[in-house]
Amino acid sequence: MKKVELLAPAGNLEKLKMAILYGADAVYIGGQRFGLRASADNFSLEDMREGLEFAHERNCKVYVTVNIIPHNQDLVGLPEYIKQLDELGVDAVIVSDPGIFNIVRSTAPDMEIHISTQANNTNYMSAKFWYDLGAKRIVVARELSFDEIREMAAMTPKDLDIEAFIHGAMCISYSGRCLLSNYMTGRDSNKGACSHPCRWKYQLVEEKRPGEYYPVYEDERGTYIFNSKDLCMIEHIPELVESGIFSLKIEGRMKSSFYVATVVSAYRKAIDAYMSDPENYRYDPEWLAELSKASHREYTTGFYFNKTTGEDQIYNTSSYIRDYDFVGMVLEYDRETGIAKIEQRNRMIVGDEIEVVVPGKDYFVQIIEAMKNDEGESIRTAPHAQMIVYMPVKQEVVPFTILRRK
Repeated sequence: MKKVELLAPAGNLEKLKMAILYGADAVYIGGQRFGLRASADNFSLEDMREGLEFAHERNCKVYVTVNIIPHNQDLVGLPEYIKQLDELGVDAVIVSDPGIFNIVRSTAPDMEIHISTQANNTNYMSAKFWYDLGAKRIVVARELSFDEIREMAAMTPKDLDIEAFIHGAMCISYSGRCLLSNYMTGRDSNKGACSHPCRWKYQLVEEKRPGEYYPVYEDERGTYIFNSKDLCMIEHIPELVESGIFSLKIEGRMKSSFYVATVVSAYRKAIDAYMSDPENYRYDPEWLAELSKASHREYTTGFYFNKTTGEDQIYNTSSYIRDYDFVGMVLEYDRETGIAKIEQRNRMIVGDEIEVVVPGKDYFVQIIEAMKNDEGESIRTAPHAQMIVYMPVKQEVVPFTILRRK
């Protein structure tokens, strides 16, 4: 059976390292221009160089998004940027616009090109069109069913990779091509500046009754009529692999390091369980329980099995479900003393019960028995953002181990 790729988002260098250490085969990142997540930290060229070195040392790949929908002025500096990416040795660029595609082909002829979901690839003829031009991969539109993906795989060349989103936020517009943000706030989602008005609260008003607002859905607080549930396909790994999808993609370059590590780890375990023994594979509910510890909305399977309905929307809130806090990350560990050096991410108190998540291993539970600050003084609480604390950890841990608390 062909090995599938687990592709993770990385909004900055820390998230790239987290994604890889927790099981991603590849990451997708954005530079400081030309990508669709302008509000992410994104990568300087120096960050890219360090990230590429970290990834390639671990046999992982790095793809760079160049997938804005550009106007004329947006093309200024693009050839030079593509040359820089080529010199750095990025493994592929992700594009959606034919003009940018041509610039990449002429500027860096050997650069691997992936066609973004923003290009709205919904059929095998579109996929073949891009393949004939030189594309290596198609990121299919999120509006496709398993049947459509299987047919696309059957009707396209075997060396054309199919990539599909399997987890994360869903857009209200076709594969993310939305003008709502631009119209309402002047922030262009097709240039990476989406203000997410699909998550806002809406009510209905009749033009001759100004000031009289009517909920579109029967709820006294209003309605979030555009607000989709999050995609989650952890229960359907066999169908994903057998459909012909090569790269299983997680959404979330704007999400936290905690989110990236938690989601990647759960899918890594599920994929490995299936690939190692497809005939005896059994879904483990613990994988979904793990996913639910990261910030999320209610879950849906999107378009994979059928067209979406009103059941795939959330009408009463735009808030995430956050049952767990990311309280700290291990920077160093002393085997002789069992003391870990930890960077605090949320308030910690002696006596807290925490879960310790080591990359590639099952988590364990312990009580915070004691803490010291950077000066060696005993402290009861760690209230300051990103302060350094030292605490005993009952099992061996490594850098980038996560501490979380319910």
